[in-house]
Amino acid sequence: MAEKKLCECCQKKTERTEEERKKLIHRLNRIEGQVRGIRKMVEGDVYCPDILTQSAAVNAAVNAFCKELLASHVRGCVARGIREGHDEVIDELLCTLQKLMK
Repeated sequence: MAEKKLCECCQKKTERTEEERKKLIHRLNRIEGQVRGIRKMVEGDVYCPDILTQSAAVNAAVNAFCKELLASHVRGCVARGIREGHDEVIDELLCTLQKLMK
């Protein structure tokens, strides 16, 4: 049986400070709570526009999370890669941006 090969990006890791990690986890916890709230609204047959408003708030929260993570990635991983002569981090960043802009 052939061994499964992980994609290159799955083998990389980013070391974050405890403060960075806590900040990201805090945002994710809030998003998770918002999504649970939307599920309860659906279960409670809440009026569609009210659910859509909350859904838009979740989208905004996820976008804010992505912006914060992207900024951290550029300032840390990408800048470090460029300084170390790993120009492929630029292509990786562009690929990531294309995925985010779908």
